[in-house]
Order: sequence, then structure tokens, then C-alpha cells
Amino acid sequence: MKVRQAANVVTLLEYFAARGEPATLAEIADDLGWPRSSTFNIVGTLVEVGYFYEPRSRGGYYPSPRWLSMAQEIAESDPIPDVIRQLADKVSAETGETTAIGSMSGQSVVFIHVCQSRQPIRYNAEIGTTVPLHASSAGRSILAQMEQQERDAFYRKLNFEKFSDTTPMSIDRIESDLREAEARGYHQSDSEYIADLAGVALPLAYGSRRLSIVVAGPVSRCLTRRPQTAQAIRRIIADFGMKVWPAPHPT
Repeated sequence: MKVRQAANVVTLLEYFAARGEPATLAEIADDLGWPRSSTFNIVGTLVEVGYFYEPRSRGGYYPSPRWLSMAQEIAESDPIPDVIRQLADKVSAETGETTAIGSMSGQSVVFIHVCQSRQPIRYNAEIGTTVPLHASSAGRSILAQMEQQERDAFYRKLNFEKFSDTTPMSIDRIESDLREAEARGYHQSDSEYIADLAGVALPLAYGSRRLSIVVAGPVSRCLTRRPQTAQAIRRIIADFGMKVWPAPHPT
């Protein structure tokens, strides 16, 4: 459930990140399509608690440096290890596709590090992008790290939402996909959540953290390359001295 007031603050921050300069209350209200009274209340509250200010008198409002200070403190308390960032960047450089590190958040995976592809047509993910656990290779890579009892508890709360014709819509289908992925040696997806997007993912355990690394791009370029992409990910994980998910079973 999305709380409107909280969502509005996020929207406001994204607005200023894109704008890059102060804005008056009238400009904010017009650009975002908000009522003037609501805009005044939100911005006024943020000014009172020190998160917004007027860089110049009557020159408009802008987020204060307090956001950066708070974000740095949060990041320092739960840092993403440098080796994980470096690994993702190496995978992206070798595959040429957008590569992300995912972590579980409720029924979704949230990307905590993203290295964008330089291809003109690419998967345009960002830090903070979320994808469903059950309808993405990144998500199933995390489900694969759970014991069966823990997965069963997750399934009891799972809302099966159909995003496309290939979205898994049953527990049996998800469990089947997990078994096939273990035998194959990697998880894969084909337009399950986002149309025309193909992905390859592997579990990435770091200490007590359950992470996944996913490489994704347009079906036209990435679908048939999934085995080679998986091979590259596995090799780079091994090169970094990290545990590689079990190899495919002999056939």
C-alpha cells in the first residue's frame, strides 16, 4: 500500500534531481500537477525541519544539504562492499549489458547497485528499481538461497500478479523454474515482468547477505546469448574469489 504523503516527498526529490535548480511553489505545483495548498504544506513542512531552504530570497526552494548528510550516514551504516560493486562493473563491461545487484525487499528485489549499459537500446534500471521476486531472474536467484520452509512462508503471502503471458502464476511453476535453474546453472527470464526484456541471474551470497547479480537487456540482443552471459558471470565471480552457485548437473 502506497502512502500518498510519503510518495509525494519522493516525487518532490526526484523532481529537483531532474530540475537541478530552485523552484517556486507555483512552479512546483504546476509542473507536478499538485494543488497549491498541498504544495505549500509539503514544502513548508520540509523547510521547518531543515530539509528544504531558499538559496536566495524569493528565488525558490531547493533541497538542503541535510539530505546528503543523512544519506551518507545511512550508507556508512550498511555499506555495499566494494568487491560487489567492482564485480558488477566488471560483468557489465564484459557483457556490454546493464548489470545490477539485487537484495530482497518484501515481495520484491530492490537494486542496490546498477551499472548501466552504454548501448543506445538497453535496460534502463536505476538504484532503487524494484522487480517482483517471483517474476524475475534476479528474484528467483534470491528465492533459491532460501530453505524450503522459508520459501513456503513467502508463498503464503505472495500476490500473484500477471504482468505478461510468461509471468509465473503458481507455486508449482516457480518451484519448477528453480529446479530447472539449478540443473542449468543459472536463472533466466524472458519478458516475465517487462516486455521484450531478457535476463540472466545468479545467486550472490556475501557474508550473511542474500544478493543476486543480474544482467538484462533487450530480447533481440540478449535472449539467445543467455548461456554465454551466464558463463561470463560465473567466471568473473570465481575470479573475484567468491563462491559460485552450483554448476549445472551432468547430462
